[in-house]
Amino acid sequence: MEQRIIISDNFKRELAQAVAECEHDRIFVLVDENTREACWQKIQGFFSLKNASLIAVKATDSNKNLETLSHVWEEMQRGNATRHSLLINLGGGMVTDLGGFAASTFKRGINFINVPTTLLAMIDASVGGKTGINFGGLKNEIGVFSEARFVILDTTWLKTLDRENLLSGYAEMLKHGLIAEETMWADLLKFDFAEPDLKKLSSMLRENVAVKERIVKADPQERGIRKSLNLGHTFGHAFESWALKRNPILHGYAVAFGLVCELYLSVIKTGFPSDKMRQTVNYIKENYSSLSITCNDYAELIELMHHDKKNRDNGINFSLLSEIGKVNINQTATEEEIKEALDFFREG
Repeated sequence: MEQRIIISDNFKRELAQAVAECEHDRIFVLVDENTREACWQKIQGFFSLKNASLIAVKATDSNKNLETLSHVWEEMQRGNATRHSLLINLGGGMVTDLGGFAASTFKRGINFINVPTTLLAMIDASVGGKTGINFGGLKNEIGVFSEARFVILDTTWLKTLDRENLLSGYAEMLKHGLIAEETMWADLLKFDFAEPDLKKLSSMLRENVAVKERIVKADPQERGIRKSLNLGHTFGHAFESWALKRNPILHGYAVAFGLVCELYLSVIKTGFPSDKMRQTVNYIKENYSSLSITCNDYAELIELMHHDKKNRDNGINFSLLSEIGKVNINQTATEEEIKEALDFFREG
């Protein structure tokens, strides 16, 4: 059954309709410590959630692991969940990734609804059917493709976010602009995070989510064009895994840093215009700062890239640009080129 994405203008009504359309005997709502306080309190009185059982987990991506997944399964089992139960994931990407995987595997799969509460989850994690957990020190190592029945995007949740979490989601919006078309990309580079206009951000959201929605519909299992969504992610996931062992960073920050490196590779390998690369890199550096890697970290970062799920034939796989909106998938780079890109990231 095809996933339905709802850009909400009446969350209470739309959640009730989505719940009603999902056959269910029991409802479970998954939250983390943050969304329990900031979000669950606002909706727990809804009639559609009457008698719902709350499952709470610790926040942050470092808790997206087997232990937390097991806790979710145990809570559902304790609450007498059946194959006809429904799980609502209320939270950021960690909650929608973890909850989607828990729902997809419990009793061989139950219905779930994603209610993303962060910009990152609205743009990226909750849309497209990727679910999973981190394992063995690697990001999203275990998971399945499984789409939520409904994804309800309510931009009023953005008011609960700090600047860092807005920026984290915005990195994925930048990526969508780069792989979509020039006008969207140029508009994204004009957004001012010194005084973020949430109304404007909300209006940009619809067009931006549509980029991913179109690509996922064309290639749900990531065999071809969906790989374009991986722009910035080969380096990005390596940065994220590297930081997880030291001082964890938000996913979107890792993607922003990955974009810097992969736009550099795009210039030297696929002819991406250097002026557009510079404009994008300058915007990222102004808003996201940097990551304190040294040349001593290169070997570890390259080893992490070798573990990336996108790889094949022992090479490290990239999606690179030749122009805004023109993506070249299944590109490879030598270790020397990768080190060059890391040099550029540190010095550029």
